[in-house]
Amino acid sequence: MTSYGYFLACEEFTPGQLLEQARRAADTGFTRLAISDHFHPWNDAQGNSPLVWSMIGALSQAVHLPVTTLVTCPTMRLHPAITAQAAATSSRLLDGRFALGVGTGEALNEHVLGDRWPPFAERAEMLEEAVELMRELFTGRQVSHRGRHYTVENARLYTAPRGRLPVLVSAFGPKAAELAGRIGDGFVLMGPDEEAMGRFRAAGGEGKPVIGGLKVCWGEDREKAVDTAHRLWPTEQLPGELNQILPTPAHFEQASRLVTRRQVSENIPCGDDVEEHVAAVRAYADAGFEEVYIGQIGSDAEAFFTGYRDKVLPALTG
Repeated sequence: MTSYGYFLACEEFTPGQLLEQARRAADTGFTRLAISDHFHPWNDAQGNSPLVWSMIGALSQAVHLPVTTLVTCPTMRLHPAITAQAAATSSRLLDGRFALGVGTGEALNEHVLGDRWPPFAERAEMLEEAVELMRELFTGRQVSHRGRHYTVENARLYTAPRGRLPVLVSAFGPKAAELAGRIGDGFVLMGPDEEAMGRFRAAGGEGKPVIGGLKVCWGEDREKAVDTAHRLWPTEQLPGELNQILPTPAHFEQASRLVTRRQVSENIPCGDDVEEHVAAVRAYADAGFEEVYIGQIGSDAEAFFTGYRDKVLPALTG
């Protein structure tokens, strides 16, 4: 059975708007929340980027839904020991209803301290060591670690998670999918890619959950919704590794000039055609995803929540 959650986009909304969306999501019938972790938005039009760990603390007091990061990078901007402390506290605040989604990150967020941006193979190696280190710390025991990328001396999480804190690994290519199968408690995938899911399961992911997300732009006027999605999230349609290697919102704005309005119209559900939205979400369920997170693009959140409460979610769960 697939669970349907709401995706909170820190890149696009203020802290107050995110909290209100979380409350509306709970009232609408979404059963869980996911939240992005960014230092920068993808472009200036999105215009926001609150700290995810502050937001999770606030969410724990605002709603009673499970929360997952989709995704955080525990390798550069935040040391894995600090990420482990933040995740453990989040898990305690949420009474164990927290999952830590991790990935190898994007230069957009991770280069801000002046660190060199490594190639994928090195970033994957860093992520594997970081996950191993965080899991040691989650035990609540004192940890000393001297690895290739990280050093920790006499570190102990006195506020450790109660029970197992799942670490879900995101992947955007075949090698990353195999890494996710090997080290992850689950797989984060932003589209129903059967080849990637097969690699994940063959590498050790059999029986582990697959989690996905998609963005939509619900609205009465489909053409206006397409314009909104094209203005705010053209980056969803950028090919290859551009999302991982471009360093600033300005670079994404330059690259996004190549993204056509037609591409957005064909790849992002826009407007209020219930069948279009249901088909896009159901593709994930049919592919075997255990959790799917849907995020609304633009300011018309009220119309989205009403439409999904009255029409889309009943069609998906009925």
